[in-house]
Amino acid sequence: MKTYDWIVIGAGITGAALAYELVKVGFSVLLLEQDTTLQNATRYSYGGLAFWSATTPLMRQLCDEGIARHRILSTELDAETEYRELDLLLTIATDTDPEVAAAFYANCAIPPKLLSVDEALEMEPLLNKQAIAGALTVTHGHINPEKTAQAYIEAFLRAGGEMEITQVQNFTSNHSSQTIKTTTETYHSANIVVCAGGLSRQLLKASGISIKLYFTHAEMIQTPPVEMQLRTLIMPANLQRFQLEAESSKVDELWNEPGNELLAPILDAGAIQFLDGSIRLGQISRVLSNPYVDIDRKTSESWLRRSIGEILPALSNLPGTWHHCLVAFSSDRLPLIGSIPGCQGVYLFSGFSNPLAIVPPLAQRFANYLTGKEDKIISLFSPVRFQSPM
Repeated sequence: MKTYDWIVIGAGITGAALAYELVKVGFSVLLLEQDTTLQNATRYSYGGLAFWSATTPLMRQLCDEGIARHRILSTELDAETEYRELDLLLTIATDTDPEVAAAFYANCAIPPKLLSVDEALEMEPLLNKQAIAGALTVTHGHINPEKTAQAYIEAFLRAGGEMEITQVQNFTSNHSSQTIKTTTETYHSANIVVCAGGLSRQLLKASGISIKLYFTHAEMIQTPPVEMQLRTLIMPANLQRFQLEAESSKVDELWNEPGNELLAPILDAGAIQFLDGSIRLGQISRVLSNPYVDIDRKTSESWLRRSIGEILPALSNLPGTWHHCLVAFSSDRLPLIGSIPGCQGVYLFSGFSNPLAIVPPLAQRFANYLTGKEDKIISLFSPVRFQSPM
């Protein structure tokens, strides 16, 4: 019976990056993923890297480290992540004062520049002039998130890591080892780290562990490659998702009742075109306490297309497929990284509201931290800040 130093649960961008960094520092690692083809938030992400948006010294440091990692990641992993920098346009609704919208971003590391309607259309001719009062613009990083996660996985395997496609049902622990039960086999490890994104809370609950980690149901449409050219990444200046997350996590007990809809759904209309010509249109966010709930696909797709059509009319009727995933978050918008109080050998690396920019440096820091190196930043993200010892 083989026992690993670490078993990493989940092979999205968080699990893939951490598994790679753990192997790199010398641990024996098994990576477990339930889907042969990723169906998670990494797969359906816009791929944006908002390095410019940091508003605290801590996040500025991590964003600086993140952009430095992303700029060399394709070379280090020997695979193309499609890293690039492009113009982001934050559209301002007609019922919003553009100066007020700009003031909201004044404390960012790089405050976006305010544009008139005509200036915004010059940058992005596909915008509907009648639907905006102006826009904000800033240089934004971008990757192909699926290719980046796969690049991490392939580098992890080349470095001696192991990976299995199987669904984790639960795990049990004692003082010296962890036992992970999956649909196909049982595995053993000195330590477990849960990187299952929006499914992390449910998985931990099935293992008898309560954690203040939450998720939204996110929905988007992906088109095949199209000839139409979208020059910029489009997002609304007034992002409703973060407010939705903050409001929905105020009463933790509501998340333990299956079937709860904690708040009304919201839609932040945006679009990004990838290098292959495909476009992702989104996003609807729903706060439903059941991670496996069925969503009315037809109604959601109609709402998405109608909202996108108001901002970018030419994109509303493009052929495309509706997709759904879970997005993990914490109540303070900071990730949960570290050991779970009262659960020796059980760790968490999840809850990233905007993971792509800062996961690479944090995965590297966390792996080094687990070798015994002190890291004050990792300590700040410990789950102990939300959970009393059992």
